[in-house]
This record gives sequence, C-alpha cells and structure tokens, in this order.
Amino acid sequence: MRSTTKLMKNWQFTGPDGKTAAVNLPHTWNNIDGQDGGNDYWRGTCTYTTQFAAPAYDAETQQVWLQFEGVNASARVTLNGQEVMRHDGGYSTFRAEVTGLLAEENELTVAVDNSKNDRVYPQKADFTFYGGIYRDVSLLVVSKNHIALDYLGSCGVQITPTVNGANADITVKTRVEGEGEIEFSILDAAGAEVLTGKGCDAAVTLAHPHLWDGVRDPYLYTCAVRLVLNGAVQDEVRQRFGVRSFHVDPQKGFFLNGRAYPLHGVSRHQDRKGLGNAITREMHDEDMQLIKELGANTIRLAHYQHDQYFYDLCDRNGLIVWAEIPYISKHMPNGRANTISQMEELIEQNYNHASIVCWGVSNEITIATKDKQDMLDNHRLLNDMIHQTDPTRFTTLACYAMCGPFNKVAHITDVVSWNLYLGWYVPGLFLNDLWIGFWHLCYPKRLLGYSEYGAEGMPNLHSDHPRRNDHTEEYQAVYHEYMLRCFRRHPWMWANHVWNMFDFAADARDQGGEPGMNHKGLVTFDRKTKKDSFYLYKAWWSSDRFVHICSKRFVDRCGKKTTIKVYSTDDTVTLMVNGKTVGKKTSSDHVFTFTVPLDGDLDVEAFSGLKKDTAHFHKVDKPNPAYKLVKNKNAQKSNWVDN
Repeated sequence: MRSTTKLMKNWQFTGPDGKTAAVNLPHTWNNIDGQDGGNDYWRGTCTYTTQFAAPAYDAETQQVWLQFEGVNASARVTLNGQEVMRHDGGYSTFRAEVTGLLAEENELTVAVDNSKNDRVYPQKADFTFYGGIYRDVSLLVVSKNHIALDYLGSCGVQITPTVNGANADITVKTRVEGEGEIEFSILDAAGAEVLTGKGCDAAVTLAHPHLWDGVRDPYLYTCAVRLVLNGAVQDEVRQRFGVRSFHVDPQKGFFLNGRAYPLHGVSRHQDRKGLGNAITREMHDEDMQLIKELGANTIRLAHYQHDQYFYDLCDRNGLIVWAEIPYISKHMPNGRANTISQMEELIEQNYNHASIVCWGVSNEITIATKDKQDMLDNHRLLNDMIHQTDPTRFTTLACYAMCGPFNKVAHITDVVSWNLYLGWYVPGLFLNDLWIGFWHLCYPKRLLGYSEYGAEGMPNLHSDHPRRNDHTEEYQAVYHEYMLRCFRRHPWMWANHVWNMFDFAADARDQGGEPGMNHKGLVTFDRKTKKDSFYLYKAWWSSDRFVHICSKRFVDRCGKKTTIKVYSTDDTVTLMVNGKTVGKKTSSDHVFTFTVPLDGDLDVEAFSGLKKDTAHFHKVDKPNPAYKLVKNKNAQKSNWVDN
C-alpha cells in the first residue's frame, strides 16, 4: 500500500543575492518585494537543495515517486546529480518516478525560474507572480502495480456521475501501471458501502442518490478504488465525489438539480501579506470561513489552479466553482503548448470535484494581444479540447471591458462573462444596466455573467461625499449597493463574481495610496478587517441575522448633520443616538439611511430584534486629513496595464 513522506524541512535556498540560507517549505522569494510596489520584484532563477534519507521500500516490488504540488513557474529537478524532470506552469502537480536514482542518502536540487519569457503563462497580469516552491513536496512509495501516477499529475481515477431520473449512473475509469484487476466500492458519507464494481472502465447505477446540492446540502460520496492481484490489494486510491446535475438557461440563469439556483459570489487570489503564495491549510480554512460568512454560493478561483485542499473545501461547503488557467492579458504565440498543458493538468487533476461546473479558458486576453487570429485559433483549440476531455462541464471565459460585445473571442465558449468596472474606471454606474440590457437585446440566447466588478476601498479613507476614484470605504459601499440592485433587475444572468473577496498583491500598482496592492477586496489583505461592503453582501446573501453600522472608522466628522448608514439582513432597523430613539426604517435592499444632527460626540446604537451594533462619532471643525487619499503623481504610469 502507499506511504507518503513530506520533504518540507531543512532546505538550502540560494536566492537573488547569490547567498544561501536555510528555509522550510512552503517558500517564496517574492513575499516582500512582490508586495511593495514599483513593478520591480525580482524575477529569475533560484535554487533549492535538500538532503534526505531514502524511504523504506522494497526495490523488487515497489517504486518511489517524487511529487511537487506547486512550483512557480518553471522547475528543473535534479536528484543525485541526474535530471529527473522539468515542468512549466506554476500552479499544478507534477511527478517523476525516481526509484533507480535513490541511494541511502540523497541530494535533491530544484532550480525554480519565474523570469520573463514568451512561452509560459502568466507573463502580464494584475497580480504578482511569486517565485518559489510554495506547496508540498513529497516522496510516494507505491507498489510496482499501482493506479497510475504518471498521467498529468492526476490521481489516475475519473468518476463521472450522471443523474438519470431517480437514479444516478456512475462511471469509474482507472488508469493502471503494472498488473492486477480493478475493484471499487462506493461509500456514503457515513462510510457505509452502498455499491461495488469491477473493471478499469466500469459503470454502476446508484438508486435514489443523495444529491450534492450546493450550500444547502453538499453531500459527498467516496469511491475507494483498489488494484488487486491474486487476491492481494496492491494499491488503493480514495476520491470524494458528488452526484448533481446542472445546466444554464439564457432566460433563467443557472440551475442545480433541476431548480433555479442564482449564482452570486466572489473571486479569490490565494496570497497573503508577508507570505505571498506560501500559505498554510489553516489560512485556506480561514478564507473559506470568511466566504461562508459572506453567504456566497459560488467562487471564481482566479487566475490559475488553486491548491487541491481548497477545491476540497469548496466540495465540502457546497460552493459552485469556476476553475481556470492563467492564460491572461496577453496572447503569446510561443505559449500555445503551455496553455494546452496547463488546461490538461487543470482538468485531469480536478475532474472529480463536485463543486466545479465550468472551465475558464482565458481572462482579459485582448488587453495586449497583437496576433488576433492566432489568439482566436488557440481559444477554439482549447474549447474543443475541453469538450473532448470533459463533456460533462461547460466552458467560459472572462472578457476585458474594452473587448466589446461583438468581438469574436466572446462567442467561442459555451457561456461568457465580462470584467466590467463601469462606475469605477468609467463614470456612470447606470451604464451597467445599459450594457447588460444591450447584450441581452443583441444576444438573447447567449448566456452572460459578470466575472469581475468592483471598486477600490481602503478602510482608512473616508468621505461625507464619496465619489469615484477616491478609494474610500464609503464609495466602495455605494458602488456595490448599486451593483446588487442592478443584478436583481437582470435575474437571467448566469453568474456574478465580486472582484475580489480579499485585497491582493499586484506589484505594478500604485493607485490607492498603498503601492503594490489591489484594494478591491471586501476583506483586507491580512484578513483582519472586513470592509463595509463585506457586510452589505452578507446582508443580501446570508441567513445570519445581524445589524452593522457603516463607516465606523470614519470617526471625525464635520457639519451640522451627518448620515448614518446601517446594513442588516432584517427589513426593519431602529436607530438610537445618545440614548434616544431617532428613527425606525424599513428597506427592501438591506440598506437603512438616517440623517441626524451632529452635535458633539454621538454614541450610536442600531438594532433589529435582539441584534444590535454600536458606534461612536466625534464632531470636528475641519476634515481629518488622514481620511483623504494622497495620490502618487505618477500613479497612472504605475498601472499594470501600461507596463
């Protein structure tokens, strides 16, 4: 049977300065310079070396495999002086069989390269491309007769559940290396066996399956696949899966298990302050808890393959997932092979995840593309390949705002979504309604979503009169208030994803008073501060009853009167100021606005039923200068699009 040894401790890292230091994995060399702005983080080749004792194994009957789960962006792996593999693509799993190279004591060296080139994606995008070994490295000991490890980093097992009336037809396909026969069991969530089957390409029928039903009931089965030779189990792989059906309707939106299931959610980048992409499972857990608290039912995992652990979390918590590759911003003719390999790895490694409903082909690819025909050809190739590899899911892409509704690239995939920031980069929030209506008029049978929309909001910036591009917490909230009402007016859209759940690093940015950051998140980069917009979405999407007073950090206020805004899941809120009730209001959009005299200090309490929130505000004669954005005169030159 299989055994795993982690190789996470005691590595020697030779970095950009040529010096060698001891590090543990996960690790990146861009955790500081990739987050401080200037578009000058170091990109090149660094080296990781470690020594390890050979794991216990029987050379006659077993093999040892070396596995990497994420090395950005290109890796050259050497064991005891022999090159064992190369890999291009910074976000997927790759392996090599190394049995014949092992000695009692071994030296493993990984040359990691995140330098600029024209063949490995991504090369141009609004996020930092952290170099390093930032996910797990393992030694796997398996029987020579085993479920295949050498196919695109996959687990070797594909499970395809198809709802058929009251039953589900379940196909189990297994790749095998060596000898033996395949046997498998399907277990329910409690671990009880409900079905068995045999063969490398077998189908069984599950009567009255318990459906995976999104956030309402994310029920998962387990398929235990065994390779058996002469009555002895040689190898076993266990994969969770869910039984569900889904489709999209251009007039009614997304359906799950035959019922309308409007998709509203967020996008996510995986990095953290001071850590980059070198994050822990506990951090993945924290992200998921925040997303669940918000009440999202879908997530776009941008703009690359995320950690397998996070896809598992999406399965277990019922989030509908848009998964994609980093084919982004700029089509590179020399990068076609890399788009294919990254897409193949994405699909094969994630095929069994119940949460995934679509594969994203590209993001904003028209921003800096010169060879348009080659780009279109590449998209058609990828789209066809996806349908051949996985006919159970649909394809999509995210179009750049300036792409235009008539661009050919917007009509290749099964559905399309748009990255539109009307009301942020372009004045006029009302343009969102016009644009959506125009698309639906022109293409009534073509499904449309919003893959990105948002506005920068910094918790330390505030205004009585928020306006576009002021980066205040207040304008971000006003923007999202409008967008939620807008989407309610267009219920046929297939999905909407806020950009972004969390602030993230983009070293080329310098537009919001903190270089190197994109501040469109509903939560700050360190996950410590939930912006007002977070509570707005929680009020719309969550069933958790609460009351939230907005702009609490806007303590110092001027004028004779001030506006106090409240968000709540309830439809009625009462406000008290300095111990006296000043008003009770009802709202259909979870936003409650009160205007009260500003006379000295205000101790404010908002409540609905037993739920309440408090805040304190202070009258001042002049606006607090700390609340106003001080812009870099060269900010536009620091915009990543222009680099």
